[in-house]
Amino acid sequence: MNVLLLVAKAPVPGLAKTRLCPPADPRQAARIAAASLLDTLAAVRATASTIPVLAHTGRFADAEYSTELSAALAGWHLLPQRGGSFADRLANAHADAAAAFPGLPVLQIGMDTPQIRPALLTTGLELLAEHEAVFGPALDGGWWALGFRDPTYARALREVPMSAGDTGSRTLAALRQHGIRPAVLPVQPDVDDWSTALAVAADLPGTRFADAVASVGGQLVNGYPR
Repeated sequence: MNVLLLVAKAPVPGLAKTRLCPPADPRQAARIAAASLLDTLAAVRATASTIPVLAHTGRFADAEYSTELSAALAGWHLLPQRGGSFADRLANAHADAAAAFPGLPVLQIGMDTPQIRPALLTTGLELLAEHEAVFGPALDGGWWALGFRDPTYARALREVPMSAGDTGSRTLAALRQHGIRPAVLPVQPDVDDWSTALAVAADLPGTRFADAVASVGGQLVNGYPR
């Protein structure tokens, strides 16, 4: 058994995916974030031999698709994020997941990769069974996945500036300074800007995320934007 840790914030208009504005307006951007989160929640739940854990921030009651998100989170172990910087919140999320489920490896992802599917998450968990850590680089220079057999190693993240073009290389350097040499997962795009949102959506026809991206200037279909 493994812990699959998803780090996310409530998709509230004006607070989520603001770099998609324009062309999206704040509500449309939050709906795209909510759709990305819903698709990611489904992928985690469909991954075998895992305990789903959400480290969250923000008010989900104020989020777009709050009813759907509440239903999708049924049965999840919920942890409030804590810490001042994003680096501290990430390190604390690993520590809190380890405290809740001692002795289990923790693989952490975010809500910006709606294209991730159970097969890729399973690959990450299989590598984590063979290596002390796994690292998933992102196209923008960051990372989309990070896992540890011993989650206390996540303390190395406290030294790393997050959300920068060299976050990935700095994370690897910090891990190596602590004697950790992770196995590397395939590179994935993070949805942080409109061009990436369009490219990812094009590969995900029929998903909530693709429908939400198409909704910018579109209409609702089956209760979701299109």
